[in-house]
This record gives sequence, structure tokens and C-alpha cells, in this order.
Amino acid sequence: MSENQRVKPAESELKDKLVNLARVAKVTKGGRTFSFSALVVVGDGNGMVGYGLGKAREVSESISKAVDDAKKNMVKVPVIKGTIPHEQKGKFGAGKVLLKPAADGTGVIAGGAMRAVLEMAGVHNVLGKSQGSSNPHNVVKATIDALSKMRDSYEVARQRGIELSKVYEG
Repeated sequence: MSENQRVKPAESELKDKLVNLARVAKVTKGGRTFSFSALVVVGDGNGMVGYGLGKAREVSESISKAVDDAKKNMVKVPVIKGTIPHEQKGKFGAGKVLLKPAADGTGVIAGGAMRAVLEMAGVHNVLGKSQGSSNPHNVVKATIDALSKMRDSYEVARQRGIELSKVYEG
């Protein structure tokens, strides 16, 4: 969460999507003890998105922990006419992603973990490519890294201290 700071979630209308559910086993002298790890993405479909990880002995408990964690890690994403403002790369660990804006009617062309993040953020037309690790944890974090680096034209004008019309010149 580099440039865009975290935002407090509006508790209403948040949707969640389970990205990955893993059953892990710990071997003890009494046999195997199973536990579950859930990766969940939440968003309002209007530029707010976050991810969370939950671990527990039962599936439903791990998912609810992940949703609570995701609500604490929300970021604001600029969505302009259903797509992203510009091309952007994101990286987390060995996970690398490339996001490109797309014309209306294209849809979300992206792999599983990346698709979940983009749909929860409310991006309807985008081209996405996962270039490094296919590990869903790293892909989700790299996608959110790319989205958090996005800047719309108002933000660019404010940072440069110029008028909005000057951003599009030369």
C-alpha cells in the first residue's frame, strides 16, 4: 500500500470472493491435525478493494477471519468509465502482474486470482497478465500493488501543481 493510503470500509454493500482455500496438516504423535487457510478479496464494486488471510480449524471460521482481515486492508482504486486510467505493473515477491486499460465491451481478461481482485474493485474492462509466480497470495498482492499505484488525471494535476487541462498537453 505505497502511495494510496488505506481507507476505512463502509460496512454496507461490501461483497467478498473466496480466492483460495487450503487444507494444511500438522503431523503430531496422535495423527494429523487439519486446519484451513482462506484467502478472500472484498470490494464494493466502486473502486474500493482489499484482501485478507484467515486461518482456523474450520472452513467457515477461516473465511470469516479472512473477510475481517480484508476489511482492514482496503485501498481506493481510480476506476474511470469501467476501466483503469493507465497501464501499470505490480510486484509482490515473485508475483508480477501487468494491467492495461481496455475499450468498453472487452470484459475482464485476467487469470483467476487477478480476476477476483479486479471484479471486486469494479473494473469491468481490463487486460491483465500474470508474469511471475502463479501463487494466488502473491498474484493478489501484486494486483493490489498495481492498482494502488494508479493515478487519475486529477491526482496527476494536483501532484504537479498545474491545471487539469495542462495534463493532456504535449
